Amino acid sequence: MRIIAESEYAVAGRTRSTFYRVVTNPQGAACLAYLLLVTVMGILAPVLAPKGPNYTDLYLVRLPPFSPGHPFGGDSAGRDIFARIVWGSHQSAIACVTILVTSVVVGVTSGLIAGFYRGKFEAVADFVCELFMSLPGVLLLIALYAYTGPNLVAAMVAFGLLLSPTYFRIVRGVVLGVRNELYVDAAKVVGLSDVAIVGRHVLWAVRGPVVIQSAFILASGIGLEAGVSFLGLSDPAKSSWGIVLQESFNNIYRNPVAVVWPSLIICLTVMSFVLLGNVLSDVMASSSRSRVFSAGKRNKAVNAASTFTVVPGLAAPLAGPTIPVLEPETPPAEPNMSPSESVEAPLDDDLVLSIRGFKVGYPTGPEEVREVVHGVNLDVRRGEVHGLVGESGSGKSQVAFSVLGILPKEAVLLGGQVFVDGIDVVADAKHLAAARGRQVGYIPQEPMTNLDPCFTIGSQLVQGLRAAKPMTKTEAVKTLTNLLVRVGINDPERVMGLYPHEISGGMAQRVLICGAIAPDPDILIADEPTTALDVTVQAEVLDLLRGLVRERGLAMLLVTHNLGVVADLCDTVSVMKGGVIVERGTVEGIFDQPQEDYTRELLASSRRVELMEV
Repeated sequence: MRIIAESEYAVAGRTRSTFYRVVTNPQGAACLAYLLLVTVMGILAPVLAPKGPNYTDLYLVRLPPFSPGHPFGGDSAGRDIFARIVWGSHQSAIACVTILVTSVVVGVTSGLIAGFYRGKFEAVADFVCELFMSLPGVLLLIALYAYTGPNLVAAMVAFGLLLSPTYFRIVRGVVLGVRNELYVDAAKVVGLSDVAIVGRHVLWAVRGPVVIQSAFILASGIGLEAGVSFLGLSDPAKSSWGIVLQESFNNIYRNPVAVVWPSLIICLTVMSFVLLGNVLSDVMASSSRSRVFSAGKRNKAVNAASTFTVVPGLAAPLAGPTIPVLEPETPPAEPNMSPSESVEAPLDDDLVLSIRGFKVGYPTGPEEVREVVHGVNLDVRRGEVHGLVGESGSGKSQVAFSVLGILPKEAVLLGGQVFVDGIDVVADAKHLAAARGRQVGYIPQEPMTNLDPCFTIGSQLVQGLRAAKPMTKTEAVKTLTNLLVRVGINDPERVMGLYPHEISGGMAQRVLICGAIAPDPDILIADEPTTALDVTVQAEVLDLLRGLVRERGLAMLLVTHNLGVVADLCDTVSVMKGGVIVERGTVEGIFDQPQEDYTRELLASSRRVELMEV
């Protein structure tokens, strides 16, 4: 009963949107009600004050407030103060929107690019932001006035640029925390472009801070417009709250009460935006859907999410200064390997994946690179499940992730080729982008963290499938619904409407398997696909993978340290140690007659673990 209650509570909480939580907050409701009232008054200005803001009448000169038909009285020029405030909301709104749009477009865009790609753009953007923050706004405005005259829009654009660094720093900080999340890796692997990833997953993560900051920017816009007009730098022929305040202040000794009304509406509006921003901050901080769930620190640098540095060809020099490669004292050599194998393209039509002479290194100093993968050769054929085993740090994940293009950015490809269906996917970024999600599918190790917590299961699956295959949303939903049933999910319609935190780890892994096979890839890269699952679910997932390989004639590269999984699922095995494949063969041959001492140690260790579990 407790589990059911928690599930119902989760669904109920999910249906309560941010707007619902804001309007049910007394402070938020009051602020929204006031801002709505001001907006409606501005829209209905021609009805509420049909004579316009500049109509004069001697009767209205210094007319006291609360007079019939003139609730705020008249100013020293014989104009209705209420009419001028109502019509002035138009100019004040233009000022606020101009500042907001300018600062959001410049600050958010630059923050997204700088946080996601980093590099030189980040350095330049950071310098420009510091420059903007150091400029004296008032002096800049006076200089602009001398050039443009009383132009409110130009002044607000200038202030928008000066305020854009606030968005830049907020957005960049959030993006830096999101760009290495596993669900971003998953989005890359299914074939989504950087623009699609940023527009959906990354931008969604920053929406909360942007919305909150926008409330404060709007409050600043009201105050800045009032300040500009008070200094006499706006067009006096137009009515705005700042102009009304300036004119009332100039006649404060003859009609002191006239200053109260523009001052009051400016203060109330600024206060409403500020308080609304505080409410939004509290609401979004308590919302599970608005948070970015961290996958935690990864165990190895190999699990970081980014595009690795590509050096096309074996003999191509590294970009920049020459970097010597520190070779191991005794470089191990792969069995049955010749130098020609590292450069020849595969000719076998059944050969789906072929890795030749693959080498990877990592910088250990300003001019040094340590080679960690030493000339690996690996072949996987159609209909074959090839196990890549070894202890942690052996380099097996480096090899697998090279096919997906998700090695760390600091990784340096020192040589080698990776052929998928006869095409070298590391020689050209376009080839890699074309292969990911279409020819190559990916089943990750941690199913829960490879799904974006902010989107439903269905929306993520549909997006991935449509990125790989041109089809309508209806066609994608139909295809995925049928596949979800095939992978063991009996109620696919309900599951597609759920969020990742509402399903179990085993169900999440089935969802990811569905997403991997939906585009009909030629090969699946499975990175420890059963590690995070209990024994029963592990067996179910292995049976599922075995059935899918047979049905679809897929090739599969299974990266694992679990020799029991290898024995149960794989046809062939490659054993890695120290960045080199030390032994390869059939499952029967490796398990019955291992040739290397290291392989014997792995088998013995695996048997000891099995006995301990029993």
